[in-house]
Amino acid sequence: MNKRIVCICMSVLLCLTIICMDTGTDVHAGYYEENDKYIKQRVADRMKEMSWEEKIAQMILVKAPAKNAANIQEQYQFGGYVLFGEDFENSTPEKLRNRIYGIQKASKIPMLIAVDEEGGAVVRASRYRQFRSTPYASPRTVFSAGGWNGIVKDTKDKAKFLKKLGINTNLAPVADVAYDSSNFIYNRSFSTNAADTSRYINLVVNNMKQEDMISSLKHFPGYGNNGDTHTNLIHDYRSYSSFKNRDLKPFQAGIRSGCDMIMVSHNIVHCFDSKNPASISPKVNKYIRNTMGFKGVIVTDSLSMAGVRSFTGSEGESAVRAVQAGDDLLCTEHYKETYQALLRAYKTKRISKKRINASVKRILMMKYRRGMNGRFAVRHR
Repeated sequence: MNKRIVCICMSVLLCLTIICMDTGTDVHAGYYEENDKYIKQRVADRMKEMSWEEKIAQMILVKAPAKNAANIQEQYQFGGYVLFGEDFENSTPEKLRNRIYGIQKASKIPMLIAVDEEGGAVVRASRYRQFRSTPYASPRTVFSAGGWNGIVKDTKDKAKFLKKLGINTNLAPVADVAYDSSNFIYNRSFSTNAADTSRYINLVVNNMKQEDMISSLKHFPGYGNNGDTHTNLIHDYRSYSSFKNRDLKPFQAGIRSGCDMIMVSHNIVHCFDSKNPASISPKVNKYIRNTMGFKGVIVTDSLSMAGVRSFTGSEGESAVRAVQAGDDLLCTEHYKETYQALLRAYKTKRISKKRINASVKRILMMKYRRGMNGRFAVRHR
């Protein structure tokens, strides 16, 4: 009888392990059992202490300044910095950790320290041998070599690698579904199959959560077979049904898995909004919120990209239009222009206090829930 009980217990444990590893299902449903009432109250209290200038700065994710980053942060109190290749190229793990420590020390509220470490074509940190002996492989390559368990292992290893450097946000995973190898996004996407990509997104998001690494699905509503908005303004004329049956499925999977952020592209997707790029479209924002049910942070792709700048006329105006549309966090290279444009828009009532408060609340809730301040999250092992 005892042997039978032991066998049953072992079988149950094995099944749970397989579920966790293979599907990404969070068997620890209470892994983050936040006391939401407590967190919301602390966020509300913190927001009462913030000036409107600080609230506006909290909505900006800045390309990390090469010099005086800590001093600049002390002055502005931005929501976060994004690190690029040059931040790693002539540095070492120890130097980078010390730099990030100095930046965080200058922050009244813990900063997002973000990077694009997708694997394969985009590896800002691991491409440099002083940080890692080999760059992280693309998701396609990882899966080809190790299957779904390989994806889990790679996700966890990547999160641990970044955390040791002081990085708490990976602007990944890529949720785009490419059509074929000729597409711009193909080398960065997981698959040309929506179901496989959805399973991949589910796994990655769940395992990033378990490692306290903030995630960002990109690039909503999906590049598909379109070109690169880094250099051009792209018009996407695909039908809504093609998005619903293909491109949107990985994003929905990520939302169900509890992703922290969704990054919107600068494509003009005509079935959603024929007049505006997705990043500054109220219609796209409402779709993400109301139809897809996403309650987290909506972040723009870089507002320095040529596509959106050619549409609005300037990076500052792009930022204002993005906030008016409902976006929460604005990626920018030119922090002074972006900050001043938002501040003017607030003072001239182009952006309301209510609109700013809604975004700042979402950003702070995300930060505290992901362990960026131990006072605000109750973690259960």
